[in-house]
Amino acid sequence: MGHPRTGQVAVIFISESTGSDASAYAAAAEEMAALVADQPGYCGHDWVGDPDGVEITISYWADDASARAWRDHPAHRETQQRGRGRWLRRYDLMVADIRRGHVWESAGDTGA
Repeated sequence: MGHPRTGQVAVIFISESTGSDASAYAAAAEEMAALVADQPGYCGHDWVGDPDGVEITISYWADDASARAWRDHPAHRETQQRGRGRWLRRYDLMVADIRRGHVWESAGDTGA
């Protein structure tokens, strides 16, 4: 059995915030999360952040065309512009095809 994300496209977005206007940034992120969930080809995302303002978001897409359509969505474009102008110090974006992977889960409490 293959990995559940095999064949999907991963968009990896690593950003460092300026710390400016954190409440507006959080509101915009919440708005984008609600909007992206309804986009054709969207398969989910993973997110992690640290106290220093570095965040990693990996969104998963059925295909490259779906990922590009989200990139070009008017509301997303507007938020990208606001991010570059107000909230982000830098970002790094990569797109990758998921070719293989595996998942492991503990069978239960390890007692640690």
